[in-house]
Amino acid sequence: MEQSGPSEGQPNRGAKGSSRSARRRSRELALQGLYQWLVGGRDAAAIQAQPLDDEPIHGVDSAHYGELLNGAITHADTLRALFAPYLDRSVNALSPVEHAILLIASYELQYRVEIPYRVVINEAVELAKSFGGTDGFRYVNGVLDKLATQLRPAEGAQKT
Repeated sequence: MEQSGPSEGQPNRGAKGSSRSARRRSRELALQGLYQWLVGGRDAAAIQAQPLDDEPIHGVDSAHYGELLNGAITHADTLRALFAPYLDRSVNALSPVEHAILLIASYELQYRVEIPYRVVINEAVELAKSFGGTDGFRYVNGVLDKLATQLRPAEGAQKT
């Protein structure tokens, strides 16, 4: 849980030189860890134990990071089965960045229902804009929008 800091998706103005929330940083690190897992085959424990040399741990929601990394790896087959019907290609044909982002967001949609689906999708789109290909964010948005409708129909029905 974040300390009395910014709410979901709002800037963490207390972090020196950073406008990213601790949750956003946890998603970024989970993305990097999942990339290592997908491309390099490293195990979750080794990835999570890796020192965070580039940024201090105090700028990260470390509990959320650990949950995302381990949860996405543990439930990867289930998560892929959830988003695969909305892909226009096989899961194996996804870029590792898009694949990792879809795993993270699918995990949050499925297992972290207290996080509004719009926040999950927005955060995934921001990750794709920062780390993915030119139009990867559009692809991620389209897949997750359909998945959110399936997983959270009541929340989607509340749209105005």
